[in-house]
Amino acid sequence: MARAPLALLSSAIASAAVAVDWAYADSTFRLPAFSSPSTPPLQDSSAGAAATGASPPQQPPSPEETRVRNDNPRTTASGFDPEALERGAKALREINNSSHAKKVFELLRKQEETRQTELAAEKAKFQALQSQHETDRQRVIYEEQKKLAEHESQRARNQELVKMQEESSIRQEQIRRATEEQIQAQKRQTEKERAEIERETIRVKALAEAEGRAHEAKLAEEVNRRMLVEKANAEREKWVSAINTTFEHIGGGLRAILTDQDKLVVAVGGVTALAAGIYTTREGARVVWGYVDRILGQPSLIRESSRGKYPWSGFFSRTMSSLRSKGNNATTNGNGFGDVVLHPSLQKRVEQLAKATSNTKEHQAPFRNMLFYGPPGTGKTMAARELARKSGLDYALMTGGDVAPLGSQAVTKIHQLFDWAKKSNRGLLLFIDEADAFLCERNKTYMSEAQRSALNALLFRTGDQSKDIVLALATNRPGDLDSAVADRIDEVLEFPLPGEEERFKLLKLYLDKYIVKAGERKVGMLSLFKPQPQKIEIKGITDDILREAAAKTDGFSGREIAKLMASVQAAVYGSKDCELNSSLFREVVDYKVAEHQQRRMLAGGASGEA
Repeated sequence: MARAPLALLSSAIASAAVAVDWAYADSTFRLPAFSSPSTPPLQDSSAGAAATGASPPQQPPSPEETRVRNDNPRTTASGFDPEALERGAKALREINNSSHAKKVFELLRKQEETRQTELAAEKAKFQALQSQHETDRQRVIYEEQKKLAEHESQRARNQELVKMQEESSIRQEQIRRATEEQIQAQKRQTEKERAEIERETIRVKALAEAEGRAHEAKLAEEVNRRMLVEKANAEREKWVSAINTTFEHIGGGLRAILTDQDKLVVAVGGVTALAAGIYTTREGARVVWGYVDRILGQPSLIRESSRGKYPWSGFFSRTMSSLRSKGNNATTNGNGFGDVVLHPSLQKRVEQLAKATSNTKEHQAPFRNMLFYGPPGTGKTMAARELARKSGLDYALMTGGDVAPLGSQAVTKIHQLFDWAKKSNRGLLLFIDEADAFLCERNKTYMSEAQRSALNALLFRTGDQSKDIVLALATNRPGDLDSAVADRIDEVLEFPLPGEEERFKLLKLYLDKYIVKAGERKVGMLSLFKPQPQKIEIKGITDDILREAAAKTDGFSGREIAKLMASVQAAVYGSKDCELNSSLFREVVDYKVAEHQQRRMLAGGASGEA
């Protein structure tokens, strides 16, 4: 009776387990049964079958057999069948209602204990295997560390060996280089000794040759000396004989003259007539030449003139000069005004006067007299020369300081000057520089009577407008001129100090004149026999440097700028390489600027003391 419920309980548990397996066969999670179905209940199959009359419990189907098509609408999409779970629950309720339920659970507990014992044994076995594996792993690690230590030791030995090999190679290379240097030193010493031997051999050979040549020259000199002595003796004997013969003839002639009275009178008369003729010819020529010079020659007051001293003198040179001036009329300094650089307004005024003077000459109208005043060195003389050239007139230059030393002859010289000026066929521009020297106020106490007479003579010759002479006066102090002289002036032009732009143009002009063209050979026959100056090399002289110099030379006149460039030329010729660079140019400019300032201070101090 007791085995029937146990068999029933086993079948129910198996059904429930199968139901649980079926329900979670294809799901993500699986819940195990509360007991293992692997241990079947201990029962007698024949007795159970006889007691209950039921067949033994069937094994649950495999997952392959249970995965059939789900045509039952009661199952879920995942294939879960709740009927098996319901059957298991039903079996559990029957077991619970059975009187053998306690035995069933006791049996299950024993099965669970048996299973736990098996698991503990398996765990102990696994721990033993794990400890064995840990022991093997520790042994492997120890062997690897041992191999690594051996490898590191071997690598250190290898490095030490490589280092020793490198040191050995370096020592061998040093030894090789030392050996090569020693060999090269020995070779150089050998070459040096060989060169010394050769040099000594050449010296001895040259000395021997020089001694031989000196001996030959000495022998030749002795021979030549003997020949010259013999030749000189022969020449001396010849001249002695000639002199003796001459004196014998002279002595014979003198004896004949002295012994014969008629011959003596003729000789004395001839010598006297010859001396009188020579003296008369010399004095006559002097008188005639003085008359010609007074009539045709240039007055002594003229310092410079475009006309020659005589009408026939300088004809060829004047012709060539006029041709060159026509050909280079507009190429001298870029403005067609020669070496004169003036303020644009002043230059325009001078050009207008030149054109007006030229037209006046063509129309035979009276010329207009001019006065140029301004500081010294501002280009008054050069402007007058260019004015005469552009207007087609001859020009003559004199200074007022030359009149006072003439004394009483000053009036005569002034009249000769104006008479000579009227003979010009082209018309003449008479430029009197430093006019205030003898054209000052006549009421001055220090003015001599000769100066007054000279002034009156000039006023007499310029009282009317002339068609032959243009009178141009230049002075630094126009207020000192006599009022009658100022009354005869028609045009007054002021020549101020050049501005910065004019100074820049003057620097370029004189740089080209004194530096660039310094080494050029001049055209002419005499220039072929004269040594030419060295060509100056210019480096780094730009327009910016010239403009810097123009800014520094504030207050310089045109003459001072010309002297500055002449000083630059002298400094270049004084240098070693005959080269003009920016540093040398700036040095000379700074020196001349300081000199100019010092001169102005001295002039200011002298005027203050006066």
